[in-house]
Amino acid sequence: MRLGVLDIGSNTIHLLVANARPGGRPTATTSHRTVLRLMRHLGRDGAIDAAGVAALVDAVTQARAKAAAEGVDELLATATSAVREATNGPAVIARIEEALGQPLQVLGGDTEARFTFLAVRRWFGWSAGQILLFDVGGGSLELAGGADELPDMADSVALGAGRMTWEFLPDDPPNDFQLEALRRHAASVLAPVAERFATLPRPDHVVGSSKAIRSLATLAGYPVPGWSGIERMVLPRRELKAWIPRLARIPAEARQELPGITADRATQIVAAAVVLHQAMKAMRVEELEVSPWALREGVLLRYIESLAM
Repeated sequence: MRLGVLDIGSNTIHLLVANARPGGRPTATTSHRTVLRLMRHLGRDGAIDAAGVAALVDAVTQARAKAAAEGVDELLATATSAVREATNGPAVIARIEEALGQPLQVLGGDTEARFTFLAVRRWFGWSAGQILLFDVGGGSLELAGGADELPDMADSVALGAGRMTWEFLPDDPPNDFQLEALRRHAASVLAPVAERFATLPRPDHVVGSSKAIRSLATLAGYPVPGWSGIERMVLPRRELKAWIPRLARIPAEARQELPGITADRATQIVAAAVVLHQAMKAMRVEELEVSPWALREGVLLRYIESLAM
């Protein structure tokens, strides 16, 4: 079976096409991405403006056509925080569903964290034991922890890289006062979350799963040998902290010349680094491992499982 997962996020619209069968490992064949940065299209009233809705509908229409061209049997369309939290969300969802020609599944923050945790668990396997997950998206930061296939605890907080750039780092490059304001805000939001997660057993593996985290690991981390010869990336908190002022001193145009920093992430990577560093600090994490699987793979895996029931 050929499946497509369309992830309508705060930063990008991403279509993943994969061959899949019940009981088998899904194999990705095509990835198509459109950069939108929906946070820039949010008005003071919290609504996505007309230009943002038009861009969203156009990107979804293109993704639908791409999925059809790829011979997708089933398209799994999901939306996360930007659409979920917009004050005109219902109207935007209606426009998206019209462009898709099918219903859209709007994921709550807790569900988003759980799907991502499922993907990470499957990638690392049962022998990984207790996992603590960080996922820095465009609109929110997801955290989850547990030793089973589904987490014992999952949370979502409004600390996404796009949202924090828009709210706290309007200048390019940002100044020290803006960076400090973001640090203080992130620390304040994360303090009660860290207190709740402290009740879980100490993790055997701390994992980061988002594109922003993979970019930061390429920049500030290092590779280590993994199982079956697959190289894995590790991102130390100390190295991440050291890179924040260096990233903040240069404009976005220059950041995209750095290893791992793509043009679509260059604007938001400073906020992503600050938020991730504060999350690792709050959770007393010295380093994390990077998972190549995240939300889209989790949605795919859950659907495949439903076919076998």
